Amino acid sequence: MPSHTSVRGTRTATPKTLWFTRCPVPTATGIAADRRWLADEFAADGIAVRSLQDAAPDVDRQTHYTHALPGLFREGGNVPALWARARGERTRLIGLTWIEERQAILVRPDSPVRGAEALRGLRLAVPRHSLAIDFWRAMALRGFEGALASARLTLDDARPVDVPADGHPGQWAAELAALRRGEVDAVYVKGALAVEAARRAGARVAVELDELPDRTHRVNNGTPRPITVHQSLLDDHPGLVDRFLAVLLRAADWAADHPADVARILGAETGAGAEGVAGAYRPGTHRTLRPDLSADRLDLLALQESRLRAHGFLPAAVDVRAWADPAPLLRARQLHPAPERS
Repeated sequence: MPSHTSVRGTRTATPKTLWFTRCPVPTATGIAADRRWLADEFAADGIAVRSLQDAAPDVDRQTHYTHALPGLFREGGNVPALWARARGERTRLIGLTWIEERQAILVRPDSPVRGAEALRGLRLAVPRHSLAIDFWRAMALRGFEGALASARLTLDDARPVDVPADGHPGQWAAELAALRRGEVDAVYVKGALAVEAARRAGARVAVELDELPDRTHRVNNGTPRPITVHQSLLDDHPGLVDRFLAVLLRAADWAADHPADVARILGAETGAGAEGVAGAYRPGTHRTLRPDLSADRLDLLALQESRLRAHGFLPAAVDVRAWADPAPLLRARQLHPAPERS
């Protein structure tokens, strides 16, 4: 197995396996995995590329949240990524995407509530899971917070209600059950499965967060969505990181020209049917998968970090700009430049 001289000046063996993990949402990683481009890129090096989601039972899937696996690339929600960094895990932020993934506040079909201003004084369902990092709870709090902020309100103007969510089958099952029983007045949901869950529950949309003009009101776990890698892999094998990112750029550019294929892949990634995918992702989503580290996206992530810390989800502050390393993406763009489009 070949070796590489790391930035620390020591010889390190090329890893036998690179791992990737992604959330069940639109990602360049998911596209690249479906096309088998990640496996093909590293096959000649004798490096296997494996999905954490498809790994054998002996592989710790909790590393999707902790990022304690040094050879792991993660494209997923920012709540676990920020939490892992705040806990001291030596990760680096190497890319960000912004993909509108339907976020909505649901109410009962007979509810008179319409619009963010009408959330004032309502009982808002906030799930509680027995997780090391309860990203579901964080998403609900941030979703309600964004909706209320659009009407110049805060969570103090409403009544967050804890909803025990362990043991309930399906996403938002506990909150939607509480809504049906009349124990809460509103539920936050997002993504393709949310569209189907709302239909099954007979719930009505009171606030479409995607329609709020100010993007800061839509900042949540997946907006913006980070790509992270372990510092040790970046130090010891920067070329592997560059090449992995170049494949993601290639996948994002391919997706921009293949909307039907992307819809099929999204169905497989999310576990939702065509109705859920079509209802969750705006037309043109297939053209928004290319990562960057623009100042705008870093500002939005910094806003998310500050609010997560205020809600007690982060054990320490994360300096988003110090966390970000733009060099791998710059080098990856040299390997795979952006295509010229008319």
